[in-house]
Amino acid sequence: MSGFCPKYHRAVELIGRRWSGAILRALLSGVTRFTDLSEMVPGLSDRMLAERLKELEAEGIVRRKVIPETPVRVEYSLTEKGRSLEAVITAVSGWADRWYAEAGKTGGPVEGRRAKAEAGEHGRRGSAAERGHVPYKA
Repeated sequence: MSGFCPKYHRAVELIGRRWSGAILRALLSGVTRFTDLSEMVPGLSDRMLAERLKELEAEGIVRRKVIPETPVRVEYSLTEKGRSLEAVITAVSGWADRWYAEAGKTGGPVEGRRAKAEAGEHGRRGSAAERGHVPYKA
C-alpha cells in the first residue's frame, strides 16, 4: 500500500464529509423520504441535508425520484454504487462501537478533554492566566 492514493483520498473526502456518513447509514436502513432522513439524523438541518443529497446524487451514489402526486413526493435511494458502500459503513460502525461506545462512561478522547477543561486542568502549559497572559481591556 502506498502512502497516497488520489482515488482513496477522493472517496474518504466524499463519505467523510460532515453528515454524509449518517445520511448513507440512514439510506441503507431503508429510509427514503427527505423528512424521514431529516428526523433520523439529529442536528442535521434541512439545508445541509439537501446539499449533501445533491452531492451524493452528483457522485452517482444517491438516486432522486420525483413521484408526480399531489403534493409531489420525492424519494431518495442508493444506487448500486451507493449500496456497495454498505460494507464500508458497517465496518466504520463496528469500529465506532468498539472504540467510542464507552466514551461517555470512561472519559474517552472528547469527554476526557471536556472533563479536564471543566475541572480547570490544562495541558503542561497551564491556563492563559497561569502563563501570565492578561486579557486586553480597552
